[in-house]
Amino acid sequence: MKMSHIDEKGNARMVDVSSKEATSRRAIASGSIKLGRNASAAIDDDEVPKGDVFSTARIGAISAVKRTWESIPLCHPLRIGGVEIEFNKDGNTICATCTVKGVESTGFEMEALTGVTTALLIIYDMTKALDRGMEIGEVRLIRKSGGKSGEYKWQG
Repeated sequence: MKMSHIDEKGNARMVDVSSKEATSRRAIASGSIKLGRNASAAIDDDEVPKGDVFSTARIGAISAVKRTWESIPLCHPLRIGGVEIEFNKDGNTICATCTVKGVESTGFEMEALTGVTTALLIIYDMTKALDRGMEIGEVRLIRKSGGKSGEYKWQG
């Protein structure tokens, strides 16, 4: 199997996507954070000392999506057409979903995964003074579309 990020000498390289056609692409990633009781109650009562948890996590996640290429080696800087971050709180668990879309010659999977992970880390950071017993998990690519490899949908 030929590795796309390894050259003929075994050196890491950025994949050349300059000849690939730019197509409409979309990636959706999700993850969750299980909160302790104190953190969960503070979010429910809008009493988190650091401020609005969801607004802050949303803005931070969007910023992280736009800068993914700076954090992930060999990742291309992409023109992001749009980013949506959604939160669903059920009891002590918050599920975050990040959708990234645009027209590019490579996909947005890493951007969506970076966005959702950053959102969850910001929730942790904003509530850690209330309760450090939190667990971040279940981060995964839910769906991707566009490009040569076509459609992918999580089967779990």
